[in-house]
Parts: sequence; structure tokens; C-alpha cells
Amino acid sequence: MRVSIHQIILGADHCYIIQGESTIMIDGGAPKQVKGFIKAMGKLSIKPKDIRLIVLTHGHWDHIGSAKEIKELTGAKIALHKEEKDWLEKSLKPLPPGVTAWGKIFVKIMAMFMPLVHIPSTKVDIVLGDGDFSLTEYGIQGKIMHTPGHSMGSVSVLLETGDAFVGDLAMNMLPLRLGPGLPILAEDMQKVRESWQLLLDAGAKTIYPAHGEPFSVDMIREALL
Repeated sequence: MRVSIHQIILGADHCYIIQGESTIMIDGGAPKQVKGFIKAMGKLSIKPKDIRLIVLTHGHWDHIGSAKEIKELTGAKIALHKEEKDWLEKSLKPLPPGVTAWGKIFVKIMAMFMPLVHIPSTKVDIVLGDGDFSLTEYGIQGKIMHTPGHSMGSVSVLLETGDAFVGDLAMNMLPLRLGPGLPILAEDMQKVRESWQLLLDAGAKTIYPAHGEPFSVDMIREALL
């Protein structure tokens, strides 16, 4: 089955529209990005109502900030891991710790701006667990996998083609990183490595991060050495 992948940028978050037999969206962007979403859909000639599912890779503010408005516009269901369900439903704004020298500085800078950030709350329709969740029902040949590390509720979408949408399990964009690699912010770097091994074993080939452009999984293999 042919799959079309479209990247749309909503704030600092690179979201993805995946079209197979049906259409799904990965991540919900930063707050107040619904106008950008509508504009992007128009350029792609995709009707918002075509989107049946919004998979949130994790519950940080820049990934869920416009989820409520996009859900209302599309009528899509929202899927988020059980560990971070309350982050969207209760408008919580936790930040991950830095794991590199720059990461520790970066998270302190972000914390200064958090009082200005508001996340509109909405109900999570599909509460993901630790097992795989098939996307076949939503017209996509692939699955959602629990890939903790950046946050304990982080998930990735892996298509049968080997395309892997990993949220912040990898980063490839300034001011986070100069090039593709492991996250500079994470709750547990050992779990990051374990999650990457899980994705490698499952056949991940091309990595689509939430911050930056896609890259070959070979870059991750090198980083794990």
C-alpha cells in the first residue's frame, strides 16, 4: 500500500500527516497553531475532516498545545499514553531534565517562559498502554509503540515501510542539536537507548523527529555505539 507523508510545522513542533487508506496526524503542535494547521491542510488539499486519529508522541506542551482545537476541527480521536493522559486533560506543563551541558541550560531557559504557556485541555479518547497499538483500523499499515526515555509516556509510530515517527526520542534542529542524534532532554537516557533498540529490532529505517528533518537510522546506530 502506498503511503504519503507530509510534514507541517506548528510552532517548534514538526507534525506529520500520514495518508494511506485513511489519514492520521502525528503530534498536535504548540499552542495557538490552529490557523497554521488550516493553512497547511489547504496547501496539501487535505480536508481536516479526513483525519481520523491524532497520535501524540508525548505530553509536552509543544506537542499537545493545539490538540484540542485540531480535534474539534477534524473530529479525530486523540491517542496518548496513560502515563501522560493527565498532561492534556489537566493542562499540565512538566519539563524534562537536561542530559547534556547545553540541555541543562536550555531547560532552564524554557522554564522561564512556562508561565506564559497555556494548554487548552481536552479528553484523551484512546489511552495507550505499554503494548503495541495497531493502526490498521485507521487505514494505516503500522503501529504505535511505547518508547519511553525522553518522557515515560513517549510513543513512536512505526510504519511497515520502516518510516518511524519518534517525537523527541531524537532531535535534529537548532537550538537543540547541530545535527541528528539522541535527545538533549530526557527523563531516562538508559530507557532512550532501550527504546531505540526496540525500534531498530522492529525494522525502523527512516527517522522523522518532531524537531528537525528526517534522517537515516544509521545515524542513531552510530550514536548508540
